[in-house]
Amino acid sequence: MELESLQNSGTKRASKLSPVGKVLIYTTGGLALGVSIVCIPFVSPALRKVCLPYVPATTDQLAGVTKALAGRNGKLLDVGSGDGRIVFTAAKLGFKADGVELNPWLVYYSRLAALMNPQCRGSKFYRRNLWKFDLKPYNNIVIFGVEQMMQEFENKLLSETSHDTIIVACRFPLPNMVPIETIGHGVDTVWKYVVKR
Repeated sequence: MELESLQNSGTKRASKLSPVGKVLIYTTGGLALGVSIVCIPFVSPALRKVCLPYVPATTDQLAGVTKALAGRNGKLLDVGSGDGRIVFTAAKLGFKADGVELNPWLVYYSRLAALMNPQCRGSKFYRRNLWKFDLKPYNNIVIFGVEQMMQEFENKLLSETSHDTIIVACRFPLPNMVPIETIGHGVDTVWKYVVKR
């Protein structure tokens, strides 16, 4: 009986967590929850009709976009602006450059980065749905799209942009327009188009 009593009291003591153990469990749980919350905006695009994952532009793609925009000026829109690197590159080239992006974390990051860079302070980043965003004010448009959306995006371009608007498509070409220039190769290919009315 005495042995059983000692075993029961030992089990009760063992089942209680020390303060350090509780802190470790709460910290680990909090970190897991935090990582999940931060990852949701990056994973949720996969749940949309057209999946637009965040994939940063490569150095070669930035060079291709820069080459395609040579000799141009005016207003530039980066469609699916991600972390803002195309907008920042264009702003440094003298464009009035803006970005449109659906992911709120990337929009906040880009806005903060623009505030910290004097050459990019005039750049705006809009958290909007591309299909409801007006392209009319822009005479230069850059898009990093996915193949499934390019036909619909081409239709939007043709209905909203004006004569001589330059379109720079990265990773996937527009399906019906004929490029006036193709720069690079493989995943770094950039297609340059001009809207003719």
